[in-house]
Amino acid sequence: MTENTTEIITRAVLVSADTGEFDAERSLDELEELSATAGVEVVGRVIQKRPACDSATVIGSGRLEQLVEEAEALQTNLIIFDCELTANQTRNIERILDIRVIDRTTLILDIFAQRALTKEGRLQVELAQQKYRLPRLAGKGVELSRLGGGIGTRGPGESKLETDKRHIRRRIESLEAELKELERRRELHRARRKKDNVLSAAIVGYTNVGKSTLLNALTDAGVLAENKLFATLDITSRSIELPDGRSVLLIDTVGLIRRLPHNLVEAFKSTLEEAASADIIINLVDISADDGYEQAEVTAEVLKDLGCDGIPRIDVLNKCDLLPEAANIKCDERTVKISAKQKKGFDDLLDCIARNLPETSVRGKFVIPYDKTSLINTIRIDGKILSEEYLPEGTLIDAVVDKKIYYMVEPYKANE
Repeated sequence: MTENTTEIITRAVLVSADTGEFDAERSLDELEELSATAGVEVVGRVIQKRPACDSATVIGSGRLEQLVEEAEALQTNLIIFDCELTANQTRNIERILDIRVIDRTTLILDIFAQRALTKEGRLQVELAQQKYRLPRLAGKGVELSRLGGGIGTRGPGESKLETDKRHIRRRIESLEAELKELERRRELHRARRKKDNVLSAAIVGYTNVGKSTLLNALTDAGVLAENKLFATLDITSRSIELPDGRSVLLIDTVGLIRRLPHNLVEAFKSTLEEAASADIIINLVDISADDGYEQAEVTAEVLKDLGCDGIPRIDVLNKCDLLPEAANIKCDERTVKISAKQKKGFDDLLDCIARNLPETSVRGKFVIPYDKTSLINTIRIDGKILSEEYLPEGTLIDAVVDKKIYYMVEPYKANE
């Protein structure tokens, strides 16, 4: 007997109510990308213009009745709404369509559940899932009993989900406590970095702009880099050396997206706060994207909410190889053009980071007398020695010296 291992393909129709609040076509384009990332084949799109979303069915019962025949003709087994549905709306829509219905938030949660690899990432995803489902439990006994797999139903903690609200609340409290402990440890690591004068640079930007590709190209980090939204969710950090001799810790952060659900922003706040504690922010922009400017605005808004206004920021225009007119774009002291995939423009990028990083150290050449050799050890602890040469009058060193001890070595500065 041959075992049938044919995988059921999820075929979805995307639905949006265009009320004029945002660009419905562009938002649906993004929802289609999200669907592809989740492994869904999009077979149709519906945009219904309305003055406001219908409180019972979002797009109106008449339009839903029409969608029944369209979905049947397209052999659809999933409907994805480009908004956040209430439990009543989901129930009403499923009753008319007789097809599984999910919303934008559920789809993003599913992607996060697939992509989160670390313990913290999985805890954050489950917390967002539980908070999302809690207010949607009322009257959903039948729907919950049908959860068995597929888009929007998987993820860490899925088997623990019960209809008892008190159980879910206890689980939320437990998850929040675990995340708080991990956040406390993260804060200790940040404090240690500051104490040890470790400079950090947070790579931020819209999802799929090339953050992981850039980190891999600069540091051989080996982070998963795919042409998909939310290819990576977990923090990765690697150290690189700048042209002025200083080292900086590059930190990859979770990608941003338009209308990112509130629960997800809250759940991943500790991850995004790496940007708020960085010495410099590398704002990566996909210059080849039609909506690159809007993507940059989304990033700027999130950075503002995180309190990053006072942190030096450089704008890195990525994917210049895909834009023929990129050569005509003017750059300044805080803007640089690169292609992370082709590793082009990296010298300019590193120079730009070095120029805009706060000056916590000074590079120079010093002749340290042999009776002051202990100074060299002090420099090693708080700075970096790039080269040493023994001369009759002392040791000639090329070093990066922390500003707080610079006064100790300044008298021995070598004549250039």
